[in-house]
Amino acid sequence: MKGQLAVMMSRHAQAGRLDWIGVRPERRAEVQAVERAEIAQSGLADDHAHAGKRAVTLIQAEHLAVIAALAGKDVTAFDLRRNLVVSGLNLAALRKQRVQVGQAVLEIEGPCPPCSRMEETIGIGGYNAVRGHGGWYASIVTPGSVTIGDAVTLDARETADHLQ
Repeated sequence: MKGQLAVMMSRHAQAGRLDWIGVRPERRAEVQAVERAEIAQSGLADDHAHAGKRAVTLIQAEHLAVIAALAGKDVTAFDLRRNLVVSGLNLAALRKQRVQVGQAVLEIEGPCPPCSRMEETIGIGGYNAVRGHGGWYASIVTPGSVTIGDAVTLDARETADHLQ
């Protein structure tokens, strides 16, 4: 049994929820919202995703309001160009852990820094408004389908590993 910190880090108040799915058919193309997507080893189908550690990008819905407050204007998931918007679960607490989203299992790898495009999309100060709130990138552990409304949970194997 690991220490108390490991136990606390393995617990979450609730499961998260997949609120939005976006695909970008090619670089700089408009984001298209979809209800359901297949996640392959290389990322979301119909997305110009990167394979490996950056196959899928996620952002917390709760951070959209923070970015909007810092930017001084409304900001949407379309503006930030992430693949999955989740709510109810702290993605930062899941770094280097595996999460199940629908039928897929992802490993949260690291934070997504903003790109210069945020100045184009959000306006002056957009880059800094997104800093620290830009979401996370993930690799694919198990491909599968995801649908809006799916639960987002710590993978059961991950929970067991934290408690040993």
